[in-house]
Amino acid sequence: MESSLEIACDESGSEGEKLVGGNTKVFAHASVRLDIESAAACIQEVRHRAPSPTLEYKSDVIRRSKHREALKWMLGPSGPLLGDTHVYLIDKAFFVVTRVVDLIAAMKGADGDMAVDLYRDGPDTLGQERWGIFLESFNDLLRTKNGRGPGASVDEAFRMVDGLRVTGGRIGDIMELLSRARPGVELFRAGLLDDPRMMPVLDPLIPAIVQAVVHWGEGGRPVSIVHDRQTLLTEDRVARLHASRGGGLAGLRLVDSRSDPRIQVADLLAGAARKIGEDELNDRGDAELTALLRPYVDASSIWGEARSRSLLGTG
Repeated sequence: MESSLEIACDESGSEGEKLVGGNTKVFAHASVRLDIESAAACIQEVRHRAPSPTLEYKSDVIRRSKHREALKWMLGPSGPLLGDTHVYLIDKAFFVVTRVVDLIAAMKGADGDMAVDLYRDGPDTLGQERWGIFLESFNDLLRTKNGRGPGASVDEAFRMVDGLRVTGGRIGDIMELLSRARPGVELFRAGLLDDPRMMPVLDPLIPAIVQAVVHWGEGGRPVSIVHDRQTLLTEDRVARLHASRGGGLAGLRLVDSRSDPRIQVADLLAGAARKIGEDELNDRGDAELTALLRPYVDASSIWGEARSRSLLGTG
């Protein structure tokens, strides 16, 4: 059997399954193939180029404007990361939209463009306030809330859907299909309440880990992950994730980032990627930094906004 490839991972922008109305709009997950010695050398060089008295060097330090040249070096072609690191980006609002469309797809009513259309046209058709309420209601409806049960009721969410069915056009058609999907949503919610161990459908860390395995395991090589500690990654969920990936995921262990410089490098990259991606999503991007980040970004990242998607290379 082929030996597994060990990678180290960390994230930025994680707020669990709270994807709407939180502190960040983008989630970034970085995976690193560097060995421990190379990762330690990278951290040492970053500290030299962007000095800080902090004991554990975190991404917020290198993201400061005064350390821009250090960030450019780290991401640039003469830096230590290109070719040995990978970034998966998730636009949180679009992730919620894709999960809403999945509810329709379960009724065999969705088409391939529905999520993009809803994400693109929803705010203008419904107005920003109603669009935000719509997203937040379904975000709450589909959250596991760490076993305490979802926060919104089916009645609350679909009361709004029923009011939007008369909107007309593409959005009205989508709301009509979503309304018909209500029985399936009720079953899904019942499942959340019955099984608090159920794998979260909204936490972006799950698809990010899956995609890291896909990326580094290209050609069938098994991948072993060393990840910064995460409360989401309980023993039960790790076991389920392992089972769902078959032989692709050889193992996943959680360690304190202070003990592994590879995870510290992943933290730097994830934090920088989240900030660059979020700035671009908000139409205030830095063209130079966006161009430097692009070679690291997974093309299958979950991203809905067309302009920033093109610049970041997210599909």
